[in-house]
Amino acid sequence: MLKKKVDKTVNNSLGNNDLMSGPSSSLSVTIEGDYEIDYQITNMKWNGATLTIEGFIYMKTIPLLKNLYVTKRLVLIDSKENQELFITLEDKMISEIKLVNAIDNIYKWAGFTGVINLARVTYDKNMPLPVGKYNVFLEIELFKNKKRILQRVPLSDIRPFLKNDFYSTKMEYFSAKSQLLYNLMVTYDISTKSMLLESSKLKDFNPSSLYGDIKNKTKRPGLIYRFMRTRMFIFFYYLFVIFLPVKKDRILFASDSREEIGGNLLFVYEAMQRRNLQYDYKFMFKENSFVKKSFSEIIRLANYVATSRITFLEENYPMISPLKIRKDAELIQLWHGAGAFKKFGYSRIGQPGGPKIDSKDHRNYTKAVVSSKNVAALYAEGFDINEENIYPLGIPRTDVFFDESYKSEKTQEIYEEYPFLKGKKVILFAPTFRGRGRKEAHYPIENLDFDKMYKNLKDEFVFIFKLHFINLNKVTIPYPYADFFYDFTNYREVNDLLLITDLLITDYSSICFEYSLLNKPMLFFAHDVEEYISKRGFYFEYQSFIPGHLVKTTDELIEKIMNKDFGEEKIKPFRDYFFDYQDGKASERVVDQLVLNSNS
Repeated sequence: MLKKKVDKTVNNSLGNNDLMSGPSSSLSVTIEGDYEIDYQITNMKWNGATLTIEGFIYMKTIPLLKNLYVTKRLVLIDSKENQELFITLEDKMISEIKLVNAIDNIYKWAGFTGVINLARVTYDKNMPLPVGKYNVFLEIELFKNKKRILQRVPLSDIRPFLKNDFYSTKMEYFSAKSQLLYNLMVTYDISTKSMLLESSKLKDFNPSSLYGDIKNKTKRPGLIYRFMRTRMFIFFYYLFVIFLPVKKDRILFASDSREEIGGNLLFVYEAMQRRNLQYDYKFMFKENSFVKKSFSEIIRLANYVATSRITFLEENYPMISPLKIRKDAELIQLWHGAGAFKKFGYSRIGQPGGPKIDSKDHRNYTKAVVSSKNVAALYAEGFDINEENIYPLGIPRTDVFFDESYKSEKTQEIYEEYPFLKGKKVILFAPTFRGRGRKEAHYPIENLDFDKMYKNLKDEFVFIFKLHFINLNKVTIPYPYADFFYDFTNYREVNDLLLITDLLITDYSSICFEYSLLNKPMLFFAHDVEEYISKRGFYFEYQSFIPGHLVKTTDELIEKIMNKDFGEEKIKPFRDYFFDYQDGKASERVVDQLVLNSNS
């Protein structure tokens, strides 16, 4: 929240813990003369748009034996726009600050520290530092004898903390209606003897004006196509239901998020092929739901769903959702994820991004496959179907984790294609995206300190990124670190990468379920865990649920890795709870119980 500049003795933030906020109090401030201030910035470092700052400040003769009545903050002043922005700093004991000269112990709580992400600094919208030039000052506020005392000083010469006397980086913002790119320039201002921040806007556009998302570059379909895809598709489906019988030997595999068969669908299909089961197999695949289907594809899909004894899906398929499945046919959801982690589907009714109460999505599945009886009720709730229609048979695509021949061949194949992975331990960083959908999906990479990780881990490890496929922002790896960090986001099958991974780092992604089957360590880098939990919601209490340690900062992450402190004792009970079967035969069970048994 930006506030117009006011007399500093009247309106200032009073101990507000938000990264950035406007004044929260209008109490009168009494400044008892000019106190002599002793202060110093002892450390300042930039990582992307994130500033880490440390130092001390105190008013001489006023003891700081308790931190209850003292607040330190940075004040960013844009004199042109007549605005002051406040960033509260965390109190720190002076004994924890690296000092050149000793400080009297009566100023015990003079220290401060702060980690400030200027790409997420505004209080109201979590947006980048607004356009402008900001002189940065250090402010101390305390109470003495029921009087409020406030003093403000420049940061002094910060050039020793800048390479070539300046620093520049980008700041990004993603939402469904606004995507922004800013440049942040950091220099020293001689006139104010303090740090100068200049924020410039480089890009600003509204993604909601696009059909689909930026990656698809698809055009909005015309009225005739929309009519064919909805009303006429349903019309043809029921026309085929009336005039054509269900073909007992026809099985349809369909997806609106793949160009070709893969994932659980492929494993079930291959299991049927290994048995030489002679069925009339049909396949309907599109890269995503925004890519247009031809009129013939729309009619064929209606025909296949109407006449197939079994239609297999792996995720939501909105075109099929309104259809009433005939009694001698099956619509079976193999669902791409294992276990149950973040709330989804109808478990999220009433939450932002949740379904409408009259939505038709999911509700027409005749059967759904899950990994364990312990999550059956949760999937019944998420899909809004009867629990008796949930089958805990296991997740077909996890069968590879029990196939020693496949594991060996795939590992060798990956090493041959990426020889730099050999001889090092592999850290796979696979977080989920932030944002409510494809138009705003992103990951705040600036929360990782590339320099610290490189210096501490490069000798023993390589670090590969596998961001979610709908992420809009990309990983930019600085060239000095290019022999440690690698971007594998476009590598399709993440389960194959898990085979060569020695340590998984994730946050709220269901990838932790699959990885637990390999009985290898994982860490949960969840810097925004409080915010994420409050907005999204989980089926289980996050901290006790995760099969590894929770870390919030790069320092904590490095410490856990170097000390090999992963909480591996949590993996087995986690795995046993979420997987009834650990035998590599999930695909066979699906075929036996849902394909062959339904024949009888």
